Amino acid sequence: MLHILHCVQAIVKAMHDVLRQFDLNLLLVFDALFRHRSVVAAADELAMSPSACSHALARLRSALADELFVRKGAAMEPTARAKRWAGGIQDGLQLLTTSLGEGRAFHPASSRQTFVFAATDFTTFALLPKLAARMKASAPWVRIKVEHSRQRDSVEALASGRVHFALGFSDENAPIYPGLGSVAFFEEDYVVLARKGHPRVRSKLSLAKYLNERHVAVVPWDDESSIIDSTLLRLKQGRDVALELPTMWAAPAVVATTDFLLTLPRSAATHAMASLPLALFPVPFRTPPYTLKALFHPRHSSSPGHRWMLDQLTKAWNCDAV
Repeated sequence: MLHILHCVQAIVKAMHDVLRQFDLNLLLVFDALFRHRSVVAAADELAMSPSACSHALARLRSALADELFVRKGAAMEPTARAKRWAGGIQDGLQLLTTSLGEGRAFHPASSRQTFVFAATDFTTFALLPKLAARMKASAPWVRIKVEHSRQRDSVEALASGRVHFALGFSDENAPIYPGLGSVAFFEEDYVVLARKGHPRVRSKLSLAKYLNERHVAVVPWDDESSIIDSTLLRLKQGRDVALELPTMWAAPAVVATTDFLLTLPRSAATHAMASLPLALFPVPFRTPPYTLKALFHPRHSSSPGHRWMLDQLTKAWNCDAV
C-alpha cells in the first residue's frame, strides 16, 4: 500500500512539474486557433497582434513537439494530434471558466461580448430583427456575429464553443441529437409562389399542374435534398427543378420574371409579395410544418452570458426552452 502511495505521489509531482514548465495561456491560443483556423481571427478574439499569436503558436509547437496547425490554402488545419487534444483542452478551459466565473454576474448594459450564431439567410431574417430590437436598449454594446450555416445542425461548432447558437428548422428529415438543448420559435406551413399573370397557374394549383411546371429549389445545406423533394419522393412523384439555390432571397426575384414555381415557408412568401408581382397558392399536397428553432450545447449553458442570451431568445418569442 505504501508503495502504491509513493507511485501516485511521484506521478502527481511529475504532472505538476510539466504544468510548471508550460505557459497555460498558450492553451487559449490553441483553442482559438482550433475554432477559427486562422491566426488573424484567433488574434482578434484574444486581443493580441497576429505576430504575437504566431509567436505563441511557435512556443506551442516547441512545448508540445508537434506542428499542431499547418496551412492549407487560406486555413490553418489542425494535425491529427491537435484534433485528439482539442476536446480535452476545450473541456479543461470550460471547466476553469465555469469554476472561476461562478457568482460573477453578466452586465448586459456594459458588456461587449460577442455571440456567434450559425444561420441560413431566412433563419437570420426570421429571428434576428426581434432579438436586435429587444437588445437595443438593454445591451447596446453586445455584438452578434452571424456565420452562414452550411450544415443542418452545426453540432461540432456548438460543442467547440465556436458557435453559441445554431438557427435552423425542424422537420421529419432533421436528425435527433439528445445532447443538444433547443428553443422553439414558431411553426408555419409551406406555400407556392408564381408570378402574377402566369399563363398556366391562375386561380387554383392542382398537383398535376404543380408537377408539370419547372421549379426553383432552395437547398441551404450541402449534400441534402429539400424537404419538398423528400416529400414528393415518398409520394412517388418528382418535380422538375430548373434552378437550385443555397439561399432563399434570390429565389422570389427569379420566379417574378419567369414561369418557375417556388415552394417556401409562408412568412418568407408574404415578405416577398410585398415588393414583387407574385401570387400565392396552397401547396397541392401535404407537407411537414416548418418549425424554426435555435440549438445550443449544454456544455456552455452555465456561462452567465450564455444564459442571458438564451433568456433573450426565449423572451423575444415568448416561447419555452425545450
